[in-house]
Amino acid sequence: MSDIPEYPLQWPEAVPRTTQRVTSQFKTTLHAALANVDKALRAFAKDSGKQVTGIVLSSNVGGLSLKAPADPGVAAWFTWDGEQRCIAVDRYPKPQDNLQAIFHIIEARRTEMRHGGLHVVRQTFKGFTALPAPDDWFKVLGFKPGATVGLNEVEAAFRSLAKNTHPDAGGSAAAMARLNWARDEARRQLGAPQ
Repeated sequence: MSDIPEYPLQWPEAVPRTTQRVTSQFKTTLHAALANVDKALRAFAKDSGKQVTGIVLSSNVGGLSLKAPADPGVAAWFTWDGEQRCIAVDRYPKPQDNLQAIFHIIEARRTEMRHGGLHVVRQTFKGFTALPAPDDWFKVLGFKPGATVGLNEVEAAFRSLAKNTHPDAGGSAAAMARLNWARDEARRQLGAPQ
């Protein structure tokens, strides 16, 4: 079972976020889009002969609100063929449209299965192999959650940690990517100029 929560949105670390959303042509309600994704994942499991388990549709749609969330992204996390996968879409301004896009992505994999076989789908699914959702930037930069932190402290912590984290200093590319993510997320949340 996945430990990914449904709410708030858990975006996969390696997937870039959309900076400029476009209006979709989908005419699907949230309820219908949820049903479409569920049906597509069940059909995909049947077509591939491999179970799809641990399905979590993570988004910022939560609680009782008539307003659309500021971040309409949706991430479909699940396990297939022994690996956790994530299909994440935030291209559209409405969560139901991003969810419907995920439905179409799954249906495209079903088409690949029919025409190319399981080996083709395994190849295309390598891009959906899920990296864990990113840590809290406070934790990555060495701050205690809830501490009052400003941009100067973020930059100082980043520079200090980068001295050992950078691949040229004996660190790894993955560790440096995580550190870069934390600094960028801190800057974004603290309102640094882009």
